[in-house]
Amino acid sequence: MRVTAPLNVIIGAGDQAWDGWTPTHREELDLTDPASFERWFGERRADAFLCEHVWEHLTLEQGAEAARLCFEYLRPGGWLRCAVPDANFPDEAYQRTVRIGGPGPADHPAADHRVVYDARTLRRVFESAGFEVELLEYCDDGGRFHYHGWDVTTGPIYRSLLLDHRNRDGRLGFVSLIVEARRPASAGPPRGPSRAS
Repeated sequence: MRVTAPLNVIIGAGDQAWDGWTPTHREELDLTDPASFERWFGERRADAFLCEHVWEHLTLEQGAEAARLCFEYLRPGGWLRCAVPDANFPDEAYQRTVRIGGPGPADHPAADHRVVYDARTLRRVFESAGFEVELLEYCDDGGRFHYHGWDVTTGPIYRSLLLDHRNRDGRLGFVSLIVEARRPASAGPPRGPSRAS
């Protein structure tokens, strides 16, 4: 029996390149285009997805559909690590930068931000798709930062407590809301749109 290497995929990689991970860009895997996933994966399924600062560029509805799409293309027991800007980080300059529409000119990377998530909202997006969700890094409603000792070597997120160069000497310069969404090992097909209010 031939053993194949895990299929670990970065969605919206930009300039990111991590050992053991296949970077992809929107032209290859578009979270709003199921056909792009069908073409790229065929019958294969990913073992893991990394998606750093991409989900905020989707509307809330697109984000929910993207979560269902990723669920479908993960093997049972596979996981997705997602990082987005945190609506509860109590830093005015940070919030001006990450806000919906960004801080100004149209070519700024945040100019097409559609959502600024808090932990509750992002968790709900992935749970509604069938994932079991763990919060890895986030600010609570009072602005207090929480870090849950996750292993960055299993799926690095640069804009995180341990890796971002702006977080030094006990000072948080830049945080992300980071979740790990796991497809249950015995999961059925992805759930449809939630009817709950």
